[in-house]
Amino acid sequence: MELRVCHLYPDVLNLYGDRGNVLCIKKRLEWRGIGCTVTELPIGERRPLGGFDLFFVGGGQDFEQGLLLEDLRGGKGADIRAAAEDGAAFLCVCGGYQLMGHYYDTATGVRCAGVDVLDLTTEGAEERMIGNFAFETEFGSVVGFENHSGRTRLGPNAKPLGRVLRGFGNNGEDGGEGARYKNVFGTYSHGPVLPKNPDFCDGILLAALRRRYGDAELEPLPDRSEREAHDTVLSRLLG
Repeated sequence: MELRVCHLYPDVLNLYGDRGNVLCIKKRLEWRGIGCTVTELPIGERRPLGGFDLFFVGGGQDFEQGLLLEDLRGGKGADIRAAAEDGAAFLCVCGGYQLMGHYYDTATGVRCAGVDVLDLTTEGAEERMIGNFAFETEFGSVVGFENHSGRTRLGPNAKPLGRVLRGFGNNGEDGGEGARYKNVFGTYSHGPVLPKNPDFCDGILLAALRRRYGDAELEPLPDRSEREAHDTVLSRLLG
């Protein structure tokens, strides 16, 4: 078995070391004897996306996200929508998560059109929501770090990725964090998120593997260090 991974916009959406998520994906596959090829697709490059199984989109500053709009309008946005609707797996973090929605309104009143994969909108605010946080998902608890001024609200065709245990999440009001649609996973957790959350990572890998191979399973890994890191952060947050 193998998975073909596409890292979208690594040239501008890697503000918080989110490339570590791609490294985690690759290693957790290789440790199980599953092949993994990673293709980077920066601004200005376009290729057919139908051959990829899993996509990663990281976070960036507002002006960097603005640089992407023309590239998305040039056809890549439609390609991304088609891949998502076809069931490809996506992990979209922070700014990448916002871009997958309908639009992002900056704090200065500029509207940035999104890709329209996730049924959500985001409005910028002056006050940032910053800190370690935790949320409960179908894969168990997830710990991470959030630092965003955007307030994201989901529409009826998206469901939260999880419920906030401590921290802010999507908007600091409704208790939701991230979004899930088909095999698209969006979250504000960066730094990167996957190394400290092996069950979440494996859930995304399984979604990609089962789409390509059917009833796939993953052999357990000796995740003692990863789980200790996760549990330490969670216990500090929840007291």
